[in-house]
Amino acid sequence: MESQEKPPYETPFEWIGGEEKVQALVERFYDLMDLEPGYTALRAAHGTELERARQNLFWFLCGWLGGPQHYVERFGHPRLRARHMPFKIGIKERDQWLACMDQAMGDVGVDETLRSRLRDSFFQTADWMRNTHG
Repeated sequence: MESQEKPPYETPFEWIGGEEKVQALVERFYDLMDLEPGYTALRAAHGTELERARQNLFWFLCGWLGGPQHYVERFGHPRLRARHMPFKIGIKERDQWLACMDQAMGDVGVDETLRSRLRDSFFQTADWMRNTHG
């Protein structure tokens, strides 16, 4: 049997660098969405104003990564799939979200081992969010 190497931190939240790093990641993610032509379908799905989306993703990711449960304290269970049902999320939107988040993780210097683990977790969640076949 292969033994899994123990992560260097108790939670991904600690590993990523806490709230400051999560905030930087979220800011870079949404900035890239505005800047990169390859994310136009993703950007279009977010409407004209991103401030609320930025805040909600920051609150959500803090808790999802094992840190403070800001989102749950404010809104209760995230119910991700239900909250995203009004938006068309197909393969293109999923893939653009994943690419944008991966680029943001690289840009803000997320540790490569953690980045790889998060990439896998983000894929599972993003794929589960799809509500169209296209």
